Amino acid sequence: QVQLVESGGGLVQSGGSLRLSCAASGFTFSSYTMSWHRQAPGKERELVARITSAGSVTNYADSVKGRFTISRDNAKNTVYLQMNSLKPEDTAVYYCNARSIAYWGQGTQVTVSS
Repeated sequence: QVQLVESGGGLVQSGGSLRLSCAASGFTFSSYTMSWHRQAPGKERELVARITSAGSVTNYADSVKGRFTISRDNAKNTVYLQMNSLKPEDTAVYYCNARSIAYWGQGTQVTVSS
């Protein structure tokens, strides 16, 4: 069955960095566009970044452009999100997702203190 396991979250000060990982299994990872999303308390889940199956094209939400980088390692079935220059408004639970697969993992909490 499909599994997406996010990790790497934590508490960091404003301006700090974190690297999130999402380990995928149960589907042909290298065939799917992958994305990171986040949900802050009281807000809807929003798209943060997306990467195509071969990693050749990436897209970012305006709020994270220039600070976050999405990447993937198809040999390891893993997608990453490098987050730099973190701000308190980046505080949220972060989830990864495979396009067209209706499955969400447990997410990983990112908390940025001011």
